[in-house]
Amino acid sequence: MGERASRDRANEVLVIGGTGKTGRRVAARLGARGVPVRIGSRSETPRFDWNDHETFAPVLDGVRAAYVTYIPDLGFPGAVADITRFCRAAVDAGVERLVLLSGRGEEAAQESERVVQRCGLEWTIVRCSWFNQNFSENFMLEAVLAGEIALPAGDAVEPFVDADDIADVAVAALTEPGHAGQVYELSGPRLLGFHDIAAEISKATGRDVRYVPLSPPQYAAALRERGMSQHFVGLFGEVLDGRNAYLTDGVRRALRREPRDFTDFAHDTAASGVWNAD
Repeated sequence: MGERASRDRANEVLVIGGTGKTGRRVAARLGARGVPVRIGSRSETPRFDWNDHETFAPVLDGVRAAYVTYIPDLGFPGAVADITRFCRAAVDAGVERLVLLSGRGEEAAQESERVVQRCGLEWTIVRCSWFNQNFSENFMLEAVLAGEIALPAGDAVEPFVDADDIADVAVAALTEPGHAGQVYELSGPRLLGFHDIAAEISKATGRDVRYVPLSPPQYAAALRERGMSQHFVGLFGEVLDGRNAYLTDGVRRALRREPRDFTDFAHDTAASGVWNAD
């Protein structure tokens, strides 16, 4: 291996979930900065799989820093044990810095945060709740196209945050000084209910999109029909009880700018054609 290749490999940043909402944005931004990127996923080589601890060491070999996202969510059973194993492997591999994407208001997720904070490496925690892109990339996209957003959210309001803001914060934490030991709680610039979200999308698209509140049993039945985990019912019940109904300065502290508003997201997404019903 040549000197340049060896140096680049030693500077690689691992992006776990590098094809996901935030991961692919983080990877693209790192690449634009000339930072060598290694994608952690089951389809890459070396392969990475949260369900296979034997894949941890190979993907961490030669990595300087890692952006860590956990699928399906840090609040799910088994997450703490997996994060513990991953941190041990990162320490053994000589990784210097970890940036963990966590959930706002999720007590179970904070157990995993503490594992990262105590593992002996430089760390930054990025806490978020609902992403704007939940309505345009997977998850709720099908519902938006059908014109009906059905969730067990009642009249809850959320500080919806844009995935581009999350990626910008993560990249800063991975590549710049001054972010080690920081917990950044991110939010958008205003609180919105799901009726507001439906109205914003309707205005941007010129289509009728409405929000339909469901009871937890109704939502559980809908998840069963789609073959999705029932743990989402409990998770939504936890985070949509008003605990996250406040704005934070995380984007401003990390990036020295204001967060992106949902109106701008909706306008740009509608213009992209993603929400065209046909």
